[in-house]
Amino acid sequence: MKESIYPPAEDSYLLNRVLEQELPHLLKENPCLKFLEIGCGSGIQLQKAFSLGVKKENILAADINPEAVLHCRTLGFKCVLSDLFENVGGRFDLIVFNPPYLPDDKREPLFSKLATTGGTLGGEVITKFLAQARAHLNSGGKIFLISSTLTRGITWGEWKKEKLLELNLFFEKLIAWKLEL
Repeated sequence: MKESIYPPAEDSYLLNRVLEQELPHLLKENPCLKFLEIGCGSGIQLQKAFSLGVKKENILAADINPEAVLHCRTLGFKCVLSDLFENVGGRFDLIVFNPPYLPDDKREPLFSKLATTGGTLGGEVITKFLAQARAHLNSGGKIFLISSTLTRGITWGEWKKEKLLELNLFFEKLIAWKLEL
């Protein structure tokens, strides 16, 4: 895997745990569940979804990083180059997103900002994602999303949110959310 691809970290593993906990129940209700990951990075969530029983033909991934798109394609997944939903068609039963959620830090190198910085306050990318997601979610569909206690400025709108898991780190708390309309 190229070093320009966001490597799995604490937030990736937290989202992975959410999939392990929630996906078996969702698949029991809907064995043909359509799965989308925005910001697929290393492909860790795609691999977890497939290993838990999501059919490969029902998995789509998108990333703004062309290296991540190529990497996930080499793993055998359908993946498109896309800024959020820009090049994503169709509707899905589950959308997962481990977004860039940290506030802008002038000291952070440019090459890593794309994967970590969610805007001036940290929540701008999440707000944009939530505004676009509704058009790509099937009725009764769900979103699993990661944020941080450092993230500010998220406009949740009409999304009902449920905290699924938390992970305490020494400088922040990561939160895994389930969102529904």
